[in-house]
Amino acid sequence: MKIALINENSQAAKNEMIYGALKKVADKHGFEVFNYGMYSAEDKAQLTYVQNGILACVLLNSGAVDYVITGCGTGEGAMLACNSFPGVICGHVTDPLDAYTFAQINDGNAIAMNFALKSGWGAELNLEYTFEKLFSEESGQGYPRERAVPEQRNKKILDEVKKVTYNQDVVDILNKLDRDLVKGALSGEHFLEYFDANAKDERIKAAVHEILA
Repeated sequence: MKIALINENSQAAKNEMIYGALKKVADKHGFEVFNYGMYSAEDKAQLTYVQNGILACVLLNSGAVDYVITGCGTGEGAMLACNSFPGVICGHVTDPLDAYTFAQINDGNAIAMNFALKSGWGAELNLEYTFEKLFSEESGQGYPRERAVPEQRNKKILDEVKKVTYNQDVVDILNKLDRDLVKGALSGEHFLEYFDANAKDERIKAAVHEILA
């Protein structure tokens, strides 16, 4: 599994701590983690939580990654931004229980975390334990297990609903959004390095390069 970490500007200073906790868990499973930044509050490329959603959309729909870990101060804005796009099912996750139940019941491909709230002592432990529960089992098995069948059925229904309500092509979305907003979302220090090495959708790749040209 390929996992992207995306931080927005208000919580950029915590990128190293979040990345360390995520990579520690990912390494145990043999997953790859790509840190798309922001890496510090002084980064030239400044991401808002809205741009987190744009970047998550591009990465997931292009096949550059399989999962996105993102967030903001409360996690709410990043979740709303991610869920504004097709191909993204993002849950608001604050602790290990949220992570486990979201993975097993909702079977999404992104989480948004509250990196400012409850971030005192033990913040790095909560991150590590949360990532452990998020990836502890194969996603989508249901919880409790006797609820697996209706939960899996509802997930498939949601997928079909999103195909109708989010029926705009990703390339069209990128081209219709404010160009500077999109360009800013894709201007991170290592974006093209990681994206070009992993993206599978050639149309999205071409659109991204045209935007950044």
